[in-house]
Amino acid sequence: MKQVFPLTIQSGMSQSGSYILMLCEPVSGLQIPIFIGAHEAEGILLAKESVPTRRPMTHELMAHVMHDYGLSIKEVTIDHVMEGIFYATLHTTDGFNDKKFDSRTSDAITLALHCGCPIMVADDVLEETGVKMESTASLFSDSDDPKHEIARLEEELRLCEEREEYEKAAELQKRIEQIKGIQ
Repeated sequence: MKQVFPLTIQSGMSQSGSYILMLCEPVSGLQIPIFIGAHEAEGILLAKESVPTRRPMTHELMAHVMHDYGLSIKEVTIDHVMEGIFYATLHTTDGFNDKKFDSRTSDAITLALHCGCPIMVADDVLEETGVKMESTASLFSDSDDPKHEIARLEEELRLCEEREEYEKAAELQKRIEQIKGIQ
């Protein structure tokens, strides 16, 4: 298994209303294109950018319910692909019992972003669907540059610690460590 990161979401060229989520495996430089719908794209973008909404979106609600019942997502895995459809699993724990849940890949990725957990892809899926792109560093625009993202998250972490929002601070620390892992 290799860790991947959501890189971009682009409008799909083959179908109207479709989008392409590009996942990046930074070590190999391979990117995995996954076709998703408009609502899925919106959910991933909101989670990726930590955009606050007036009311909780479905994935946000799910993450809060899981947290309040002591269930956390350890990781999300993209296990296999069949006929162009990616299959994912949520790996959860309550601290005593581990459980796995079948999930749509877009839902799993959105929840992973909300919970700050790693997104992993099976080696054979990466080999089968990965597309070699230019160096990973050049794939980040200035606003998506990992150094800028780390600085932004570290400032947000500092503010959370000042406000004694320790749970959110822990989630931010996980995200910072994940991003540092791709540099």
